[in-house]
Amino acid sequence: MSWGASFANADERQPVPLIFDTDIGNDCDDVLAMGVIHALQTRGECELLAVTITKDHELAAAFTDVVNTFYGRGDIPIGVCRSGVTPEPGRFNVLAAQKDNGNDRYEHDLRSGKDAPDAVDVLRKTLASQEDGSVVIVQVGFSTNLANLLKSPADKHSDLSGLELVKKKVKLLSIMAGAFRQIANNRGQLYDHKEYNIVKDIPAAKAIAKDWPTPIVWSGYEIGKNLTYPHMSILRDYQYVPHHPLSEAYIVYNPPPHDRPTWDLTSVLHAVRPEHQYFDLSATGRVHVADDGLTTFEESSNGRDRYLILREEQKGRAREALVQLSSQPPAGHQPKADD
Repeated sequence: MSWGASFANADERQPVPLIFDTDIGNDCDDVLAMGVIHALQTRGECELLAVTITKDHELAAAFTDVVNTFYGRGDIPIGVCRSGVTPEPGRFNVLAAQKDNGNDRYEHDLRSGKDAPDAVDVLRKTLASQEDGSVVIVQVGFSTNLANLLKSPADKHSDLSGLELVKKKVKLLSIMAGAFRQIANNRGQLYDHKEYNIVKDIPAAKAIAKDWPTPIVWSGYEIGKNLTYPHMSILRDYQYVPHHPLSEAYIVYNPPPHDRPTWDLTSVLHAVRPEHQYFDLSATGRVHVADDGLTTFEESSNGRDRYLILREEQKGRAREALVQLSSQPPAGHQPKADD
């Protein structure tokens, strides 16, 4: 496994074939991350092949379809899991069912996750159709779907097992999970943080850490926590339409003046623009997940894993990129005179 050969020269790169695996509905950063993906696709930097969901509520898929449809890509496949994990609707996924004067506030076709295919089926079908060693997966929720993918047998999409299919088709897993620095609590005391995406499905996270066969870049809890999204952008930059799913999701989840951490956005940004140096990378090594969900990193010269490092002088540039991308209007939007 060669990290040096993992990424082509920036001038030679084609759009990154991307799969987005998300627990959308549990925090608004998933939604902003989708805005970043769609902006990058409009710029020709990636192609969103599929979205798979690890939040087990029917409106998670419906709201995902809202976002894809808003950006003119309502035909992107969506897959769901049926794990029973975080089964509540979520604060903003209910926007998928919002009516104004009897009409949907947001256009979309997929009304319920009950009508969506299984995530593993979508993952296998999508991977099987792509060139070898080309696909980047961004996981910003629980590891449920990807762990199930690794265990999956040969099927109508591929005669390879899930592990073999991933090894053949996937270039990189960019994952928002874990913590690789101690975190300060409200009293300024440092502690070892057990990160949400890990602890909600520890067996799956352990399976990914143990068995995933391609390079992984981890964006730890400390990265997004130290790179917050300015709430003034939410109030200002999304006003080019009467209703915007990204800004409304943010406001419903935690209204301004709250600057929400950008956890999930960072994994997308690195996945598509690894050469832009928004972040530094750790040395190579191996991430381990303990039975209680604590993540640790053991450095080794031939390791599979690296994690993101955010230096103080990188924060402004990274934040600006995330704001500009997430607030970029859909392709073909005709701005008003005062946009």
